[in-house]
Amino acid sequence: MNAKKSPTHLIFTVVYFSLAVVTLIPLASASKVSLLGYKALCSFTPLSTIGLILLAGLHIFLHKRSVAKS
Repeated sequence: MNAKKSPTHLIFTVVYFSLAVVTLIPLASASKVSLLGYKALCSFTPLSTIGLILLAGLHIFLHKRSVAKS
């Protein structure tokens, strides 16, 4: 499949950015306090958010590289 027609990297980018935002959502019923000091949906809030943003950046890079090669 042609890289320009394949939205795979862009779909993963949207999913990773969405999940990065979701990790920041406060949740009163969370069992542990996050590293930022509040009870969040994800107790590893800053680390998981940064990791997901890095994964999204990786997919943007791979998408640009695959489009440039074709």
